[in-house]
Amino acid sequence: MGRPALGSVPAVAKHPFLSDAWFDEVRRLHDAVGGAAPEGAEIRMNLMITAAPFPDGDLAMHMAAAGGRADWGKGHLDDADVALTLGYDTAKAIFVDGNPQAAIEAFMAGRIIVQGDITKLMAMQAAGPGSTASTLTKALQEITE
Repeated sequence: MGRPALGSVPAVAKHPFLSDAWFDEVRRLHDAVGGAAPEGAEIRMNLMITAAPFPDGDLAMHMAAAGGRADWGKGHLDDADVALTLGYDTAKAIFVDGNPQAAIEAFMAGRIIVQGDITKLMAMQAAGPGSTASTLTKALQEITE
């Protein structure tokens, strides 16, 4: 008793990082978890992910944070505060693995290019993760191939 039989536990659907299905699941997780963005951080950021394993090779996406909530999606925002260009593997290490050291190392090595208001980016980093960031990171790891 107590534990369900292994066959009765549904598997978590996994999706390729940055695929349409992955973005749909990320939005659902953000809505369910909330609080993943640092409280007080307000930023609108465009990202160009290079060398992605998709037919086009590069992927335009955005991230926004306000009021402790985050929003991620495909395409760029018209009024972004800052724009980053970074490789697919670096993006996955940062967003899925939750590895801030990967971001620092990539930035120092010139593998992350920043344009725009870098002070907003620094303020978000200084604020630290939101109250549910570790829960969201674990969920992202569970849904990402």
